[in-house]
Amino acid sequence: QVQLVESGGGLVQAGGSLRLSCAARGNIRGINTMVWYRQATGKQRELVAGISIGGTTNYADSVKARFTISRDGAKNMGYLQMNSLKPEDTAVYYCSAEIITSGSLGTYWGQGTQVTVSS
Repeated sequence: QVQLVESGGGLVQAGGSLRLSCAARGNIRGINTMVWYRQATGKQRELVAGISIGGTTNYADSVKARFTISRDGAKNMGYLQMNSLKPEDTAVYYCSAEIITSGSLGTYWGQGTQVTVSS
């Protein structure tokens, strides 16, 4: 059984920063891509940032130069550093990862963590 657990969300004023963490737990042999998504109330889920096993990153245009995705392979952890936050960044943020377990590959999702940015 594999679980992804996000943490680090909360309430912050515009211009502030938060660091989200994503912990992958269970019988994990390896992790390929890790991706952060977000979903604001009444909107579709959107990709925020992704990072490959080799460290290649990609970002949504709306967060470039403000957010930084990273990972710690030894700890099976992923991170999203969010700076210069704006009210429009308010959403539930989800971590997703391609995880290898006992010879199989699957995509797993966390339960989400709420980020609220006040103006």
